[in-house]
Amino acid sequence: MDGVWVLHVDLDQFFASVEVLRRPELRGRPVIVGGSGDPERARTVVATASREARAHGVHSGMPMRLAARKCPGAVFLPTDMPAYQRKSAEVMDILRSFPVRLEVFGLDEAFLGGELHDPHALAVSLRAAVLERAGLTCAIGIGRNKNQAKIAARFAKNDPSGIATLTDETWLPVMGPHPVGDLWGVGPKTVKKLDELGLTTVAALAAADPAALLPRFPPRAAGWLVVIARGGGDTEIVTEPWVARSRSKEITFPADLTDRAEIAAQVEALARALGEEVVADGRQVIRVGVKVRSSSFYTRTREAKLRDGPTTDPGVIAAAALTVLDKFEITRPVRLLGVRADLLL
Repeated sequence: MDGVWVLHVDLDQFFASVEVLRRPELRGRPVIVGGSGDPERARTVVATASREARAHGVHSGMPMRLAARKCPGAVFLPTDMPAYQRKSAEVMDILRSFPVRLEVFGLDEAFLGGELHDPHALAVSLRAAVLERAGLTCAIGIGRNKNQAKIAARFAKNDPSGIATLTDETWLPVMGPHPVGDLWGVGPKTVKKLDELGLTTVAALAAADPAALLPRFPPRAAGWLVVIARGGGDTEIVTEPWVARSRSKEITFPADLTDRAEIAAQVEALARALGEEVVADGRQVIRVGVKVRSSSFYTRTREAKLRDGPTTDPGVIAAAALTVLDKFEITRPVRLLGVRADLLL
C-alpha cells in the first residue's frame, strides 16, 4: 500500500446539510435549497437537494417549480452563501490538521495526498473528524492520482462506508464498461464528438491511438482524453490557498425582456452589484464577461479585457459590461442575463 496516494473529499449534499445543522428539526425531511427559497418564483433552480428530496427525483439544476411538484412536502430554503463559506472554511481547517498535503478544490471538495502507508485508514479518520467536529458527512475517493480519486468518490457516495478506491489495476475492470461521459471533465459536446468516432465507452477510448482523435480534437485534447480513459492523471497537490479566479452574478427574469434599454439597465445593475462584492473582498477585476440567454435557451457569452488594467471601481466594471453588451445582436426575447468578472490573482 505504500507510495503516493490521492484522496478526494466530497461533502455530502453540502448546502442542504448546512441548513439541517442550523435547523435540526429538518433532519430526515426533504430539504431543497435554491434561489430565494420560493418554489413559486418563476425560473429559479435547485442548488442542492437533500437525500430525502432526491428520492423523489429532485436534483441540482432542476426548476424549483418542478421540484415542488415532484416533492410537495419538501422544505424550500434560500441559498445562504456566506453560511456555506464559513462552514467550508471550518471543514478545510479540520482537514489541514492531518499530516498530508491539502488542495482546496471548492466549497465542498478537496484533494489530499502524499506518501501514505494506509490511505484507507486515513480516509476513515478524516470522515470521523469531519463528522465529529463539523457535524457533516463526506464521501472519500482514493486513487493513485486525482482522476482516480475523483471518480472513486462517486462510488463512495453509494458505499455504506462512504469510502471507495480505484487503482491502476482496478481502473479498467471497473470503468471500462462505462460511457465516456462518466469520465471527469468529459461533457456532452465531447461525448458527441467521441461518439462520431465510434468511441462510446471508457475501454474503447483507452484503447484508442490519440492520432485517431485528431479529426475531432486538437492534439493536446486528444492526448488528454486517452490518458484519463486509461486512468492516468495529475498527482500534484497544490497547497496554496484556494482563490476564486472569477465571480459572477446572473438573473433569470419572470418575463422575457425585449427592450434594449431595459436589458442594458439590468446588465449595468448586475455589474455594479458584482463589482461592489468583489471590491469588498479586496480583489481587482481584469476582465468582464456578459452572458445572454434567449427565450429559446440559446446562450451566448462575450468578454473583454479592461484596457486600463485592473480596477476596483464598480463604475468602470459596469461601463465595461455595457461595452461588452454592445457586441451582441439581440433579436430574440431575453430570458437570462449574467455578468462575470475575472479577477487578478
